[in-house]
Amino acid sequence: MNGGLLTIADLSAWYNRENTVLRDFSIELQEHEVVGLIGLNGAGKTTFIKTLSGLHESFHAEEIRLYDRPVKFRDQGFKTCRYTVFAEDHSFQYFTFREYMSYVFAAYGQKQQDAQPLVRGFHFENYTDVLLKDLSTGNKKKAFLITAFALKPKLLLLDEPVNGLDFQSTEFLYELIAGYKEYGTVLFSTHILESITLTSDRVLVLENGKIRRSFEGEQINAGGIREALHA
Repeated sequence: MNGGLLTIADLSAWYNRENTVLRDFSIELQEHEVVGLIGLNGAGKTTFIKTLSGLHESFHAEEIRLYDRPVKFRDQGFKTCRYTVFAEDHSFQYFTFREYMSYVFAAYGQKQQDAQPLVRGFHFENYTDVLLKDLSTGNKKKAFLITAFALKPKLLLLDEPVNGLDFQSTEFLYELIAGYKEYGTVLFSTHILESITLTSDRVLVLENGKIRRSFEGEQINAGGIREALHA
């Protein structure tokens, strides 16, 4: 049985005190699993990913534990075990992909890995030396996804990872997500049912800032999840 990776208890997050986006949000992630977080627009998916990534400061949690040890989202030990691919990312605009990936591996204290299989899988060969600011939305997403899967963090966070990708790249991404359990855990947010049903070991349905339903194994099917989303 997989061990515990991350526990978050009673998380609340807000933009102002009259606008609480997440409330009483609790989640446990195991090592070597794929967890899909699905919800309608405004359910709080992106806010949760940003909070977990240390980019959203207005939050409170009763408990945050990594490998059963207390931790903060901005602790260096937590930062170096997770990497996030955001739905939109306009950082490092004057880096090329090669420069960006070199920077990331150095920041994480890792030896840079061969990313060519990922570059070919995403059909990114012609863009590795183009500035990120000059890439299309889809190709910019590929640059960050290639970096993420080459880095192989213990916890890989993906916010709406399919957005902007072409069909072939989407199919390749599904293969990568489903196979990532060999290296670590994936938590990804989406509003696309196909993403969930093809890749996830567990599915969490987020509604009004809380996890309302969860599905595991054979329970994961488009009909049941769709019904939970519109209940």
